[in-house]
Amino acid sequence: MNGSIGRRRRLALIGGLAAMVPAGPAWSQTAPPFAQLLAQTKDTPRVLALDADVARARGLAQQARARPNPSVSVYAENFTGDLIRNARNQEQTTFQVDQPIELGGKRAARIAAGEAGIVAARERNRDGRLAYATDLARAYAEAEISERRIGLAQEELDNAAGDLKVARALVGAGKEAWLRQVQAETELNTVQAALEGARAQRTVAFARLSALAGSPTPYTGLSESLLGRLTARPVIGPIDPMQTTTVRVADAEREAAARQVAVQQRLAIPNVTAQLGVRQLRVASGPAIVAGVSVPLPFFDRNRGNIAAARADLQGAEARAAAARLDAEANTRAALALVEAADQRAAAAERTLATATEAYRLARIAYEAGKSPLIELLAARQSLGAARGVTLDAASTRLDARTTLARLQGVTITGEPVQ
Repeated sequence: MNGSIGRRRRLALIGGLAAMVPAGPAWSQTAPPFAQLLAQTKDTPRVLALDADVARARGLAQQARARPNPSVSVYAENFTGDLIRNARNQEQTTFQVDQPIELGGKRAARIAAGEAGIVAARERNRDGRLAYATDLARAYAEAEISERRIGLAQEELDNAAGDLKVARALVGAGKEAWLRQVQAETELNTVQAALEGARAQRTVAFARLSALAGSPTPYTGLSESLLGRLTARPVIGPIDPMQTTTVRVADAEREAAARQVAVQQRLAIPNVTAQLGVRQLRVASGPAIVAGVSVPLPFFDRNRGNIAAARADLQGAEARAAAARLDAEANTRAALALVEAADQRAAAAERTLATATEAYRLARIAYEAGKSPLIELLAARQSLGAARGVTLDAASTRLDARTTLARLQGVTITGEPVQ
Protein backbone atom coordinates (compact mmCIF):
# COMPACT_ATOMS: atom_id res chain seq x y z
CA MET A 1 0.00 0.00 0.00
CA ASN A 2 2.78 2.39 1.00
CA GLY A 3 4.73 1.46 -2.14
CA SER A 4 1.72 2.25 -4.30
CA ILE A 5 1.31 5.63 -2.62
CA GLY A 6 5.01 6.37 -3.13
CA ARG A 7 4.82 5.54 -6.83
CA ARG A 8 1.83 7.82 -7.24
CA ARG A 9 3.67 10.65 -5.55
CA ARG A 10 6.69 10.17 -7.79
CA LEU A 11 4.50 10.13 -10.92
CA ALA A 12 2.69 13.24 -9.76
CA LEU A 13 6.02 14.97 -9.15
CA ILE A 14 7.31 14.03 -12.60
CA GLY A 15 4.07 15.22 -14.19
CA GLY A 16 4.30 18.52 -12.35
CA LEU A 17 7.89 19.07 -13.45
CA ALA A 18 6.98 18.22 -17.06
CA ALA A 19 4.16 20.74 -16.96
CA MET A 20 6.57 23.41 -15.73
CA VAL A 21 8.92 22.88 -18.72
CA PRO A 22 7.88 25.20 -21.58
CA ALA A 23 7.16 23.67 -24.95
CA GLY A 24 10.16 24.06 -27.22
CA PRO A 25 10.09 25.45 -30.75
CA ALA A 26 10.70 21.95 -32.10
CA TRP A 27 7.08 21.06 -31.36
CA SER A 28 5.18 24.07 -32.65
CA GLN A 29 5.68 27.57 -33.94
CA THR A 30 3.75 30.51 -35.29
CA ALA A 31 3.90 31.19 -39.02
CA PRO A 32 5.47 34.59 -39.78
CA PRO A 33 3.65 37.22 -41.87
CA PHE A 34 2.96 36.05 -45.39
CA ALA A 35 5.55 38.23 -47.12
CA GLN A 36 8.24 37.08 -44.70
CA LEU A 37 7.16 33.47 -45.03
CA LEU A 38 7.35 33.67 -48.81
CA ALA A 39 10.84 35.18 -48.59
CA GLN A 40 11.95 32.25 -46.43
CA THR A 41 10.88 29.61 -48.94
CA LYS A 42 13.95 29.70 -51.18
CA ASP A 43 14.96 26.19 -50.16
CA THR A 44 11.59 24.49 -50.56
CA PRO A 45 11.46 21.57 -53.01
CA ARG A 46 9.22 23.42 -55.50
CA VAL A 47 11.51 26.44 -55.68
CA LEU A 48 14.65 24.31 -55.86
CA ALA A 49 13.15 22.34 -58.75
CA LEU A 50 12.47 25.60 -60.62
CA ASP A 51 16.03 26.82 -60.01
CA ALA A 52 17.40 23.47 -61.16
CA ASP A 53 15.56 23.91 -64.48
CA VAL A 54 17.32 27.24 -65.03
CA ALA A 55 20.70 25.74 -64.05
CA ARG A 56 20.14 22.92 -66.54
CA ALA A 57 19.42 25.40 -69.32
CA ARG A 58 22.59 27.31 -68.49
CA GLY A 59 24.61 24.12 -68.62
CA LEU A 60 23.18 23.22 -72.02
CA ALA A 61 23.92 26.73 -73.28
CA GLN A 62 27.49 26.44 -72.05
CA GLN A 63 27.90 23.09 -73.77
CA ALA A 64 26.52 24.55 -77.01
CA ARG A 65 29.58 26.81 -77.26
CA ALA A 66 32.00 23.88 -77.22
CA ARG A 67 33.92 23.12 -80.41
CA PRO A 68 34.62 19.59 -81.70
CA ASN A 69 37.63 17.91 -80.16
CA PRO A 70 40.59 16.93 -82.36
CA SER A 71 41.69 13.33 -82.52
CA VAL A 72 45.25 11.98 -82.64
CA SER A 73 46.26 8.92 -84.66
CA VAL A 74 49.50 6.94 -84.96
CA TYR A 75 50.00 4.59 -87.90
CA ALA A 76 52.82 2.08 -88.37
CA GLU A 77 53.37 0.38 -91.72
CA ASN A 78 55.79 -2.37 -92.70
CA PHE A 79 57.11 -2.69 -89.16
CA THR A 80 57.35 -6.44 -89.62
CA GLY A 81 57.76 -8.66 -92.63
CA ASP A 82 60.14 -10.85 -94.65
CA LEU A 83 63.75 -9.78 -94.15
CA ILE A 84 64.80 -11.44 -97.42
CA ARG A 85 62.55 -9.16 -99.46
CA ASN A 86 63.64 -6.12 -97.35
CA ALA A 87 60.08 -5.32 -96.17
CA ARG A 88 61.39 -3.87 -92.91
CA ASN A 89 63.55 -1.45 -94.84
CA GLN A 90 60.29 0.23 -95.97
CA GLU A 91 58.93 0.79 -92.44
CA GLN A 92 56.85 3.99 -92.05
CA THR A 93 55.45 5.67 -88.93
CA THR A 94 52.82 8.41 -89.20
CA PHE A 95 51.65 10.75 -86.45
CA GLN A 96 48.42 12.48 -87.54
CA VAL A 97 45.99 15.03 -86.04
CA ASP A 98 42.38 15.16 -87.29
CA GLN A 99 40.31 18.28 -86.59
CA PRO A 100 36.58 18.32 -87.47
CA ILE A 101 35.44 21.64 -88.90
CA GLU A 102 31.76 22.49 -88.54
CA LEU A 103 30.23 24.08 -91.61
CA GLY A 104 26.91 25.81 -92.20
CA GLY A 105 26.74 27.76 -88.93
CA LYS A 106 26.13 24.76 -86.68
CA ARG A 107 27.86 26.26 -83.65
CA ALA A 108 26.11 29.61 -84.01
CA ALA A 109 22.75 27.83 -84.27
CA ARG A 110 23.51 25.78 -81.14
CA ILE A 111 24.50 28.90 -79.20
CA ALA A 112 21.31 30.70 -80.23
CA ALA A 113 19.23 27.68 -79.21
CA GLY A 114 21.01 27.51 -75.86
CA GLU A 115 20.35 31.18 -75.14
CA ALA A 116 16.70 30.74 -76.10
CA GLY A 117 16.52 27.79 -73.73
CA ILE A 118 17.81 29.96 -70.87
CA VAL A 119 15.15 32.60 -71.59
CA ALA A 120 12.41 29.95 -71.62
CA ALA A 121 13.68 28.43 -68.37
CA ARG A 122 13.73 31.83 -66.67
CA GLU A 123 10.17 32.55 -67.77
CA ARG A 124 9.05 29.14 -66.49
CA ASN A 125 10.85 29.86 -63.24
CA ARG A 126 9.02 33.16 -62.76
CA ASP A 127 5.67 31.61 -63.65
CA GLY A 128 6.34 28.74 -61.26
CA ARG A 129 7.27 31.13 -58.45
CA LEU A 130 4.04 33.06 -59.01
CA ALA A 131 2.06 29.82 -58.92
CA TYR A 132 3.85 28.83 -55.72
CA ALA A 133 3.15 32.22 -54.13
CA THR A 134 -0.52 31.84 -55.08
CA ASP A 135 -0.74 28.36 -53.56
CA LEU A 136 1.04 29.53 -50.42
CA ALA A 137 -1.34 32.48 -50.03
CA ARG A 138 -4.34 30.19 -50.37
CA ALA A 139 -2.90 27.75 -47.84
CA TYR A 140 -2.20 30.63 -45.46
CA ALA A 141 -5.77 31.88 -45.86
CA GLU A 142 -7.22 28.39 -45.43
CA ALA A 143 -5.37 28.09 -42.12
CA GLU A 144 -6.81 31.42 -41.04
CA ILE A 145 -10.31 30.43 -42.15
CA SER A 146 -10.03 27.16 -40.24
CA GLU A 147 -9.19 29.10 -37.09
CA ARG A 148 -12.15 31.42 -37.64
CA ARG A 149 -14.47 28.46 -38.15
CA ILE A 150 -13.38 27.10 -34.79
CA GLY A 151 -14.15 30.46 -33.21
CA LEU A 152 -17.57 30.58 -34.83
CA ALA A 153 -18.31 27.00 -33.85
CA GLN A 154 -17.27 27.73 -30.27
CA GLU A 155 -19.48 30.81 -30.18
CA GLU A 156 -22.39 28.84 -31.58
CA LEU A 157 -21.74 26.16 -28.98
CA ASP A 158 -21.94 28.78 -26.25
CA ASN A 159 -25.22 30.05 -27.70
CA ALA A 160 -26.60 26.52 -27.86
CA ALA A 161 -25.58 25.92 -24.25
CA GLY A 162 -27.32 29.13 -23.25
CA ASP A 163 -30.45 28.13 -25.12
CA LEU A 164 -30.42 24.75 -23.38
CA LYS A 165 -30.08 26.45 -20.01
CA VAL A 166 -33.10 28.61 -20.74
CA ALA A 167 -35.08 25.62 -22.01
CA ARG A 168 -34.33 23.66 -18.84
CA ALA A 169 -35.44 26.57 -16.71
CA LEU A 170 -38.71 26.86 -18.62
CA VAL A 171 -39.29 23.10 -18.45
CA GLY A 172 -38.63 23.18 -14.73
CA ALA A 173 -41.10 26.01 -14.32
CA GLY A 174 -43.69 24.04 -16.26
CA LYS A 175 -43.81 26.55 -19.10
CA GLU A 176 -42.33 24.19 -21.72
CA ALA A 177 -42.74 20.53 -22.48
CA TRP A 178 -39.92 18.05 -21.89
CA LEU A 179 -39.63 17.70 -25.68
CA ARG A 180 -38.23 21.24 -25.92
CA GLN A 181 -35.35 20.37 -23.62
CA VAL A 182 -34.59 17.27 -25.68
CA GLN A 183 -34.56 19.38 -28.84
CA ALA A 184 -32.17 21.87 -27.27
CA GLU A 185 -29.88 19.06 -26.13
CA THR A 186 -29.89 17.60 -29.65
CA GLU A 187 -28.91 20.97 -31.08
CA LEU A 188 -26.09 21.26 -28.55
CA ASN A 189 -24.71 17.86 -29.52
CA THR A 190 -24.88 18.75 -33.19
CA VAL A 191 -22.95 21.97 -32.63
CA GLN A 192 -20.38 20.07 -30.53
CA ALA A 193 -19.81 17.65 -33.40
CA ALA A 194 -19.38 20.57 -35.81
CA LEU A 195 -16.77 22.07 -33.48
CA GLU A 196 -14.78 18.82 -33.48
CA GLY A 197 -14.93 18.74 -37.28
CA ALA A 198 -13.67 22.33 -37.44
CA ARG A 199 -10.73 21.41 -35.19
CA ALA A 200 -9.83 18.53 -37.48
CA GLN A 201 -9.98 20.84 -40.50
CA ARG A 202 -7.67 23.26 -38.72
CA THR A 203 -5.11 20.51 -38.19
CA VAL A 204 -5.28 19.61 -41.87
CA ALA A 205 -4.97 23.25 -42.98
CA PHE A 206 -1.91 23.96 -40.84
CA ALA A 207 -0.29 20.69 -41.93
CA ARG A 208 -0.70 21.69 -45.57
CA LEU A 209 0.70 25.15 -44.89
CA SER A 210 3.72 23.70 -43.08
CA ALA A 211 4.41 21.21 -45.87
CA LEU A 212 4.04 23.84 -48.60
CA ALA A 213 6.33 26.26 -46.76
CA GLY A 214 8.91 23.49 -46.28
CA SER A 215 8.87 23.84 -42.49
CA PRO A 216 10.00 20.74 -40.59
CA THR A 217 8.22 22.12 -37.53
CA PRO A 218 4.44 22.28 -37.91
CA TYR A 219 2.81 25.66 -37.60
CA THR A 220 0.11 26.05 -34.99
CA GLY A 221 -0.72 29.73 -35.40
CA LEU A 222 -0.53 32.74 -37.69
CA SER A 223 1.02 36.12 -37.04
CA GLU A 224 -0.93 37.94 -39.75
CA SER A 225 -4.46 38.01 -41.11
CA LEU A 226 -4.57 37.83 -44.89
CA LEU A 227 -8.35 38.16 -44.84
CA GLY A 228 -7.95 41.41 -42.94
CA ARG A 229 -6.00 42.84 -45.85
CA LEU A 230 -8.97 42.36 -48.15
CA THR A 231 -10.97 45.17 -46.62
CA ALA A 232 -9.09 47.63 -48.81
CA ARG A 233 -9.75 47.48 -52.53
CA PRO A 234 -6.81 46.22 -54.60
CA VAL A 235 -4.78 48.59 -56.70
CA ILE A 236 -5.77 47.62 -60.23
CA GLY A 237 -3.81 49.27 -62.98
CA PRO A 238 -3.83 48.54 -66.68
CA ILE A 239 -3.18 44.82 -67.16
CA ASP A 240 -1.60 43.80 -70.46
CA PRO A 241 -2.65 40.20 -71.12
CA MET A 242 0.31 39.74 -73.44
CA GLN A 243 2.72 40.37 -70.54
CA THR A 244 1.30 37.71 -68.25
CA THR A 245 3.70 34.94 -67.31
CA THR A 246 1.77 32.23 -69.13
CA VAL A 247 1.99 34.15 -72.41
CA ARG A 248 5.67 34.96 -71.88
CA VAL A 249 6.44 31.32 -71.16
CA ALA A 250 4.59 30.18 -74.29
CA ASP A 251 6.35 32.78 -76.46
CA ALA A 252 9.76 31.86 -75.04
CA GLU A 253 9.15 28.17 -75.64
CA ARG A 254 8.02 28.90 -79.20
CA GLU A 255 11.25 30.83 -79.83
CA ALA A 256 13.30 27.98 -78.34
CA ALA A 257 11.51 25.49 -80.60
CA ALA A 258 12.26 27.67 -83.65
CA ARG A 259 15.93 27.71 -82.71
CA GLN A 260 15.94 23.94 -82.46
CA VAL A 261 14.59 23.72 -86.01
CA ALA A 262 17.55 25.79 -87.18
CA VAL A 263 19.93 23.49 -85.30
CA GLN A 264 18.54 20.36 -86.95
CA GLN A 265 18.63 21.97 -90.37
CA ARG A 266 22.29 22.89 -89.91
CA LEU A 267 23.10 19.33 -88.84
CA ALA A 268 22.10 18.13 -92.31
CA ILE A 269 25.16 19.94 -93.73
CA PRO A 270 28.23 17.63 -93.74
CA ASN A 271 31.27 18.59 -91.69
CA VAL A 272 34.83 18.57 -92.97
CA THR A 273 37.67 16.87 -91.15
CA ALA A 274 41.12 18.40 -91.76
CA GLN A 275 44.06 16.01 -91.44
CA LEU A 276 47.68 16.95 -90.81
CA GLY A 277 50.48 14.56 -89.94
CA VAL A 278 54.16 13.73 -89.93
CA ARG A 279 55.43 10.52 -91.53
CA GLN A 280 58.84 9.08 -90.73
CA LEU A 281 60.40 6.76 -93.36
CA ARG A 282 63.05 4.29 -92.26
CA VAL A 283 65.14 4.71 -95.37
CA ALA A 284 64.69 8.46 -95.58
CA SER A 285 66.88 11.01 -93.92
CA GLY A 286 63.99 13.12 -92.57
CA PRO A 287 60.23 13.16 -91.93
CA ALA A 288 57.53 13.86 -94.51
CA ILE A 289 54.47 16.04 -94.05
CA VAL A 290 51.11 14.52 -94.92
CA ALA A 291 47.78 16.38 -95.12
CA GLY A 292 44.27 15.58 -96.23
CA VAL A 293 40.60 16.39 -96.02
CA SER A 294 37.75 14.01 -95.14
CA VAL A 295 34.19 14.83 -96.23
CA PRO A 296 31.23 12.51 -95.50
CA LEU A 297 28.82 11.87 -98.33
CA PRO A 298 25.19 12.43 -97.25
CA PHE A 299 23.72 9.61 -99.29
CA PHE A 300 21.68 7.93 -96.56
CA ASP A 301 21.38 10.20 -93.49
CA ARG A 302 20.25 13.76 -94.20
CA ASN A 303 18.71 14.32 -90.73
CA ARG A 304 15.25 14.57 -92.26
CA GLY A 305 13.52 12.81 -89.37
CA ASN A 306 14.98 15.14 -86.74
CA ILE A 307 14.10 18.17 -88.86
CA ALA A 308 10.50 16.97 -89.19
CA ALA A 309 10.30 16.33 -85.43
CA ALA A 310 11.68 19.79 -84.64
CA ARG A 311 9.18 21.40 -87.01
CA ALA A 312 6.36 19.49 -85.33
CA ASP A 313 7.57 20.75 -81.95
CA LEU A 314 7.57 24.28 -83.34
CA GLN A 315 4.04 23.86 -84.68
CA GLY A 316 2.86 22.67 -81.28
CA ALA A 317 4.63 25.53 -79.53
CA GLU A 318 3.02 28.06 -81.85
CA ALA A 319 -0.40 26.56 -81.16
CA ARG A 320 0.19 26.67 -77.41
CA ALA A 321 1.35 30.28 -77.65
CA ALA A 322 -1.80 31.24 -79.55
CA ALA A 323 -3.95 29.45 -76.98
CA ALA A 324 -2.07 31.15 -74.13
CA ARG A 325 -2.77 34.58 -75.61
CA LEU A 326 -6.48 33.82 -75.94
CA ASP A 327 -6.63 32.43 -72.41
CA ALA A 328 -4.77 35.43 -71.02
CA GLU A 329 -7.25 37.87 -72.53
CA ALA A 330 -10.20 35.86 -71.22
CA ASN A 331 -8.63 35.33 -67.78
CA THR A 332 -7.89 39.04 -67.41
CA ARG A 333 -11.48 40.03 -68.10
CA ALA A 334 -12.74 37.23 -65.86
CA ALA A 335 -10.40 38.15 -63.00
CA LEU A 336 -11.53 41.78 -62.98
CA ALA A 337 -15.17 40.73 -63.02
CA LEU A 338 -14.66 38.14 -60.27
CA VAL A 339 -12.90 40.63 -58.00
CA GLU A 340 -15.78 43.07 -58.37
CA ALA A 341 -18.36 40.33 -57.77
CA ALA A 342 -16.44 38.95 -54.78
CA ASP A 343 -16.30 42.37 -53.14
CA GLN A 344 -20.04 42.84 -53.60
CA ARG A 345 -20.75 39.35 -52.28
CA ALA A 346 -18.59 39.98 -49.20
CA ALA A 347 -20.41 43.25 -48.50
CA ALA A 348 -23.79 41.55 -48.88
CA ALA A 349 -22.67 38.74 -46.56
CA GLU A 350 -21.68 41.26 -43.90
CA ARG A 351 -25.13 42.87 -44.10
CA THR A 352 -26.77 39.46 -43.87
CA LEU A 353 -24.67 38.61 -40.82
CA ALA A 354 -25.69 41.83 -39.08
CA THR A 355 -29.37 41.10 -39.75
CA ALA A 356 -29.08 37.47 -38.58
CA THR A 357 -27.30 38.56 -35.40
CA GLU A 358 -30.05 40.99 -34.54
CA ALA A 359 -32.75 38.43 -35.38
CA TYR A 360 -31.17 35.90 -33.02
CA ARG A 361 -30.89 38.47 -30.26
CA LEU A 362 -34.58 39.33 -30.55
CA ALA A 363 -35.59 35.65 -30.76
CA ARG A 364 -33.59 34.94 -27.61
CA ILE A 365 -35.29 37.76 -25.72
CA ALA A 366 -38.74 36.63 -26.90
CA TYR A 367 -38.11 33.00 -25.90
CA GLU A 368 -36.80 33.90 -22.46
CA ALA A 369 -39.94 35.97 -21.96
CA GLY A 370 -42.09 33.03 -23.07
CA LYS A 371 -43.50 34.92 -26.05
CA SER A 372 -42.14 32.62 -28.78
CA PRO A 373 -41.57 28.87 -29.09
CA LEU A 374 -38.19 27.17 -29.00
CA ILE A 375 -38.41 26.28 -32.67
CA GLU A 376 -38.17 29.96 -33.60
CA LEU A 377 -35.09 30.41 -31.43
CA LEU A 378 -33.40 27.37 -32.96
CA ALA A 379 -34.24 28.58 -36.46
CA ALA A 380 -32.80 32.03 -35.67
CA ARG A 381 -29.59 30.50 -34.35
CA GLN A 382 -29.26 28.23 -37.40
CA SER A 383 -29.73 31.25 -39.64
CA LEU A 384 -27.03 33.06 -37.70
CA GLY A 385 -24.65 30.10 -38.11
CA ALA A 386 -25.40 29.93 -41.82
CA ALA A 387 -24.78 33.67 -42.17
CA ARG A 388 -21.43 33.33 -40.44
CA GLY A 389 -20.49 30.50 -42.77
CA VAL A 390 -21.53 32.52 -45.80
CA THR A 391 -19.38 35.40 -44.57
CA LEU A 392 -16.34 33.16 -44.32
CA ASP A 393 -17.06 31.62 -47.72
CA ALA A 394 -17.34 35.09 -49.23
CA ALA A 395 -14.02 36.07 -47.69
CA SER A 396 -12.41 32.91 -49.10
CA THR A 397 -13.87 33.61 -52.54
CA ARG A 398 -12.65 37.19 -52.42
CA LEU A 399 -9.14 36.08 -51.50
CA ASP A 400 -9.15 33.54 -54.31
CA ALA A 401 -10.18 36.24 -56.79
CA ARG A 402 -7.52 38.62 -55.47
CA THR A 403 -4.78 35.98 -55.75
CA THR A 404 -5.77 35.22 -59.34
CA LEU A 405 -5.67 38.92 -60.21
CA ALA A 406 -2.32 39.34 -58.45
CA ARG A 407 -0.83 36.47 -60.44
CA LEU A 408 -1.93 38.11 -63.69
CA GLN A 409 -0.27 41.30 -62.51
CA GLY A 410 2.94 39.43 -61.67
CA VAL A 411 2.81 40.14 -57.92
CA THR A 412 1.88 38.32 -54.75
CA ILE A 413 -1.35 38.81 -52.81
CA THR A 414 0.47 41.34 -50.62
CA GLY A 415 1.82 43.29 -53.62
CA GLU A 416 5.45 42.12 -53.76
CA PRO A 417 6.78 41.54 -57.29
CA VAL A 418 8.04 38.07 -58.13
CA GLN A 419 11.26 38.01 -60.12
